[in-house]
Amino acid sequence: MNAQTTESEIRSLIDAWRQAVMVKDIDRIVSYYADDITSFDAVTALQFKGKEAYRAHWKTCMEVCPGPGIFDFEQLHIVGASDIAFAHWLAHCGGTDDKGETKACWMRVTAGYQRIGGQWKVVHEHWSAPFDMMSGTVLFDLQP
Repeated sequence: MNAQTTESEIRSLIDAWRQAVMVKDIDRIVSYYADDITSFDAVTALQFKGKEAYRAHWKTCMEVCPGPGIFDFEQLHIVGASDIAFAHWLAHCGGTDDKGETKACWMRVTAGYQRIGGQWKVVHEHWSAPFDMMSGTVLFDLQP
């Protein structure tokens, strides 16, 4: 397996996962994760360990924004080898809440992938938002 093939496979996986998020298919979303994933998500917890914990988090996220979602990616960069890869990108994410208000911001994403049983799985995912160290305020208005 060469690096170009790995990059193509990871790009396809990221696109399929993104589409699952857009249609709010939680089963499909978590199907891309390894059973023992560790995630450092930007919302509510320091870390999530295991697919079921992360599934519950995704469910909560979908409930916060029950309307149309925003999940656009820019500056996707993938580095891969035969059985391991990582990617990073900027994600414009958010959605419409139960009051009909659309809220979105740019986040930073890094993901680690491992080929397990012949299939690529996300073994680590990290979402973050920059913040001002002096005030502790999250900087949701930054643009790429």
